[in-house]
Amino acid sequence: MNAPLNDAKADISQVKLLINGEWVESKTQEWRDIVNPATQQVLARVPFATSDEVNSAISAAQQAFARWKRTPIGARMRIMLKYQALIREHMKRIAQTLSAEQGKTLADAEGDIFRGLEVVEHACSVGSLQMGEFAENVAGEVDTYTLRQPIGVCAGITPFNFPAMIPLWMFPMAIVCGNTFVLKPSEQDPLSTMQLVELALEAGIPPGVLNVVHGGKGVVDALCTHPDIKVVSFVGSTAVGTHVYDLAGQHGKRVQAMMGAKNHAVVLPDANKEQTLNALVGAAFGAAGQRCMATSVAVLVGKTREWLPELKAKAEQLKVNAGSESGTDVGPLISKRARERVLGLIESGVAEGATLLLDGRDVQVPGYEQGNFVGPTLFSGVTTEMRIYTEEIFGPVLVTMEVDTLDEAIALVNRNPFGNGTGLFTQSGAAARKFQSEIDVGQVGINIPIPVPVPFFSFTGSRGSKLGDLGPYGKQVVQFYTQTKTVTARWFDDDSVNDGVNTTITLR
Repeated sequence: MNAPLNDAKADISQVKLLINGEWVESKTQEWRDIVNPATQQVLARVPFATSDEVNSAISAAQQAFARWKRTPIGARMRIMLKYQALIREHMKRIAQTLSAEQGKTLADAEGDIFRGLEVVEHACSVGSLQMGEFAENVAGEVDTYTLRQPIGVCAGITPFNFPAMIPLWMFPMAIVCGNTFVLKPSEQDPLSTMQLVELALEAGIPPGVLNVVHGGKGVVDALCTHPDIKVVSFVGSTAVGTHVYDLAGQHGKRVQAMMGAKNHAVVLPDANKEQTLNALVGAAFGAAGQRCMATSVAVLVGKTREWLPELKAKAEQLKVNAGSESGTDVGPLISKRARERVLGLIESGVAEGATLLLDGRDVQVPGYEQGNFVGPTLFSGVTTEMRIYTEEIFGPVLVTMEVDTLDEAIALVNRNPFGNGTGLFTQSGAAARKFQSEIDVGQVGINIPIPVPVPFFSFTGSRGSKLGDLGPYGKQVVQFYTQTKTVTARWFDDDSVNDGVNTTITLR
């Protein structure tokens, strides 16, 4: 199963484009190396597609839409049923690729795929998800009903940190709703994404219904401005997401942009200490902190500030190593550039007066000396003016802040501009109810550090973490990938009484 790759000079494979069901060798002059972040080994080369190639992919999707939108829902659903089975069958193989190109542990790579698989499984319910509404006799012999119809060619722009889950949030739901799709994976780690695309074709997705182009800003801008693209879905950084939302919106697209975060976990003194500390460490340092839903701020209320030594002790026990190595807890960051950015932010925290309780800057990993590693890092004494608080670090860094009351904690979280996720650790139902009611964040966890909902519900990040009003999966994404048509109808028998001309707005 090597269709997306082509042998090239020096035995380095070239990633192909997918256009109209065919694997296409790009004619571009611009290529990027895909690098194993633990070893710096070049795994493959990815093309930055030319404008003609992007246009060809969009044209293929536009032509396929005319046929695909008429495909019965049952036929679309059966493709997704086969697709989820294929993903499950090949999960371990894809996880190995994902770990090699992204750096995650093998277990976390499988989790990345599984959370995407859950969305594919939900797509198999399209028969009920895409139903409209009907009301009989809303006026004199008048019925009104709605149709949920596919909207057209959709585009997806996905990030490096979840090369399996995020693409699977996008194209399966768009396609099962009757749309066609042009996917632009992250240029940093597209290999596992392409393996999933290959399985989608094997499952029976017809030529042109799913297309893939690779590249950077030029390709992104082309997708945001092309007149045949009707919908753009984005997950990534705040800077790029804001650009995508603004540019695509200016060109009349329906857009959703899931962006950056600064997720707080509030810890009350009555919380179960052991479970809470384990949750904080796992959520802060798992995936090397490269999750938009990572816990990056622990707000310690009252006496829980006394838990800091135990929090540090648990973080110190984590094993930093290549993701492919057994027992690894924290793998490398995606790139040398990402590592330098995280190191710079850690240094800024020290310079601005925070207390560095655990320093991961000089971590050594025998056998992987060239890896992009940063060890678990823990700060205390952090204030809201410090860069390590105001900026999303996207690395294995946990900052802690101390307040006296739950009200102060809620006010602190609500002042932060981001709204992706937050958590409360407590054994008090009253405190939990107060928190979930008063907190101004889209996704709330109660004794759960990363409150990403299952696909039966929608991803509901808010405020500075999200642009657009509909989430990327669940019921909301069916609304996002369809347009609602309302039909108001009256039928007459041949011997119906003629009521004459009616010049009023009222139905009779």
